[in-house]
Amino acid sequence: MEQKDNKFGFWSIVLLGINAIVGTGIFLLPNKAYALMGPASLGVLLFDAFLAICIALCFAEVAGFFTRNGGPYLYAKHSLGDFWGFEVGVLKWIVVLIAWAVMAVGFATALGAAIPALSGDFMKDVIATIIIVLLTVINIIGVNMTKILNNLITVSKLVPLFAFIVIGLFAINGTNFTPFVPDFVELSDGGVSGAFAATAILLFFAYTGFEAIAVAAEDMENPKKNLPRAIITVMIIVSVLYMLVLAVCIGIMGDSLANDKAPLQTAFGQIMGPWGMYFVLAGTLLSMGGINIAQSFLGPRIATSLAEDGMLPSVLAKRTSWGTPVVACIVTGIFSLLLAWSGSFVQLAAISAVSRFTQYLPTCVSVIIFRKKWAHKERPYKIPGGIIIPVIAIITSLWMLAQAKPNQLIWGLGGCIIILPLYFLYLNKKKRGLIKETEEL
Repeated sequence: MEQKDNKFGFWSIVLLGINAIVGTGIFLLPNKAYALMGPASLGVLLFDAFLAICIALCFAEVAGFFTRNGGPYLYAKHSLGDFWGFEVGVLKWIVVLIAWAVMAVGFATALGAAIPALSGDFMKDVIATIIIVLLTVINIIGVNMTKILNNLITVSKLVPLFAFIVIGLFAINGTNFTPFVPDFVELSDGGVSGAFAATAILLFFAYTGFEAIAVAAEDMENPKKNLPRAIITVMIIVSVLYMLVLAVCIGIMGDSLANDKAPLQTAFGQIMGPWGMYFVLAGTLLSMGGINIAQSFLGPRIATSLAEDGMLPSVLAKRTSWGTPVVACIVTGIFSLLLAWSGSFVQLAAISAVSRFTQYLPTCVSVIIFRKKWAHKERPYKIPGGIIIPVIAIITSLWMLAQAKPNQLIWGLGGCIIILPLYFLYLNKKKRGLIKETEEL
């Protein structure tokens, strides 16, 4: 097994979390939010930050019980039983496969837009293939290599964002924030309440990804102590970052923000000239690259945890002599590559919008269950205020699901049904005594 020095320390976990959350959304999000709510989108973002932090606090509390890989899968399994654990775990793996395929092609598309010689479907497939194969090999080499690359990319992609904020704050025009709720919001479909709901859903998905850092607990130093602290730290940093980026975009661009396809690039270009646009473009590519690294690292760990519990073929649990899940890395890479080549990942990505809540709801519920079931166990972190925050998180998740489009719900529920045959295979193996229960948490 790998030595402690090769595992993720506290700040490496924080960077992994930031990397998993801060993707292309932060570079494209301000225009869509402003078009729906104007400057009042800042208030909606603050509302979403509160809701996302409530859910993240639930993850922080239950993460303190576990040292195994699996994250939400383990929480659901030990609180709600094998069936829900299976559904959460396998769907989580599928979502990561899709997300990696989407981000690999997204990187290739963005690179092609910046360098015309690399554009076109053929070059898109070539670049996506290189990314997935290269990151799979790096994963097999070991955690230390992935940790170094993740830290480097995450810090690098944050530099353009911090530069944009620091320099942009001096170029803000205060009149761009008035009126705070523009007339077009009141005249929109559903009025202010309808615009608020649409904006809340849009901005909330910019926070998704924080649940991923709990998946690879075995590759982290002292996960019971470090994971809860890291999750809270990540959410605070990301929330502040998002608020400042959106405020600077509004303050510089005003109403023109609503129709701009690359708001950060345009805003920084207005301040610093052409090189400012290229500086932010570099940040966009680094951001996409960072998400690719995070997904390539987390996907195999989910598959391995499921395989160790007999819910996926046992071969996926095979590790190298230095501890990396070699078969799971290869299989995850192959499936992601096939999705990237298929071109159908755009529709499949709709699953991730709804299936995220298959991670959130069971985890929030598990806080309440573990308070009774494991009341005697020591926990590194406990949410203050009793069950108020978990209940808020549960209601929020249900509200978000109720606002989702019908086709998103169909895709998400369809995913739950499609994977059922695998669960019945698991039950059959369990009845025949072919599965050894894993006692370790």
